Amino acid sequence: MVNFGAIRSPGEVIFGCGQRKALGLVAKRLGRRALVVTDQRLAADADFQAMVVDLKTSGLTVRIERGTLPDVPVRAAVLAADAAREFAADVVIGVGGGSCLDMAKCLALLLSHGGQPQDYYGELKVPGPILPVIAVPTTAGTGSEVTPVAVLSDDQRTLKVGISSPYLIPMVAICDPELTLTCPSTLTAIAGADALTHAIEAFTAARREVTPGLTQERVFIGKNALSDQFALTAISLLWQGLEAVCADGGNLAARSQVMQGATFAGLAFGVAGTAAAHAIQYPVGAVTHTAHGAGVACLMPWVMEWNRPVIGTELDQMAAVMNLADGGAVIPAVAALFARIGIPSTLTQLGLTEDQLDWVADQACGIERLIQNNPRPLDRSNMRKLLEASFFGVADLMQDVEVA
Repeated sequence: MVNFGAIRSPGEVIFGCGQRKALGLVAKRLGRRALVVTDQRLAADADFQAMVVDLKTSGLTVRIERGTLPDVPVRAAVLAADAAREFAADVVIGVGGGSCLDMAKCLALLLSHGGQPQDYYGELKVPGPILPVIAVPTTAGTGSEVTPVAVLSDDQRTLKVGISSPYLIPMVAICDPELTLTCPSTLTAIAGADALTHAIEAFTAARREVTPGLTQERVFIGKNALSDQFALTAISLLWQGLEAVCADGGNLAARSQVMQGATFAGLAFGVAGTAAAHAIQYPVGAVTHTAHGAGVACLMPWVMEWNRPVIGTELDQMAAVMNLADGGAVIPAVAALFARIGIPSTLTQLGLTEDQLDWVADQACGIERLIQNNPRPLDRSNMRKLLEASFFGVADLMQDVEVA
């Protein structure tokens, strides 16, 4: 059913330069005791400190949790929740990159329902609403400000883990492109490439059989009419703005395009889901310790090449918004853009070794929720071929496989 669609989103998304100054007005509608979650670097930032003053001037009592670490270690989240419990927050505000926003979601969950993060791993394990979350991103990449996902790192597991539930979607997202002006060029590139990958994977995801229970039984329901609109708009915005902002971080117009594109990509994949590029990156990232955005973007052209036989219509639609001649030009154009902004083009460049390919294939195939979302089926044998192609940089290694 092509006209079937679903979108889950915050109750309010506020976008625009200077809109961070609305934080106090927004927060006082939701509570009087605010737990503000950020990291050590941002806690010293003048814009962050001005937002805290705004909250206090608006009548809120504020506690700052500045201990967010990259990839949100589970133990750190537990300790922070224990330390904040006595404060009795009634609103949680995340300010920062994806890890800060994920940490805010996790703390809101633990303060609402108790237990350990492990109790909620997977999909639809959160039993009910959590403390309201306001998300204020300072990078343009993960889209966590609008998604139902919090990603953590668990030292008991090899791969990063996720908690996925519509209850994790922030109540309000305040997206102010001015907050990204100080984002370094390398991080801008990695985050923006991550966002473009989100949009492409959401737009090319598999379509699921539509049933009345589909949206209630799954967090990620595959490609649909509504997610497609957000994904295609995100692709257009990111295509226009990403290279420009990497070249000139002070280009506020490009910053705005990229931040809006990242948010739209989050709205798209937050319901459609991602697919094989993400499935492969989880084990690749675990052994190479490379940035998530660099990994998924490195893999995206190779996964698109694998999917090419079944995504012709989508490639043509992408070509139209990217001002390319036809769908055949899309994959090389995406690969060339990523190369120009410094994204590695092969798994070799990410630091993977050939003897790790079998392990990566096994692990990636085991992430069924992502593999099943890929538009062209990938069994273990074909996954190995895709990995060889992306390792050696030779697309022809995938050409002798029949279209499933």
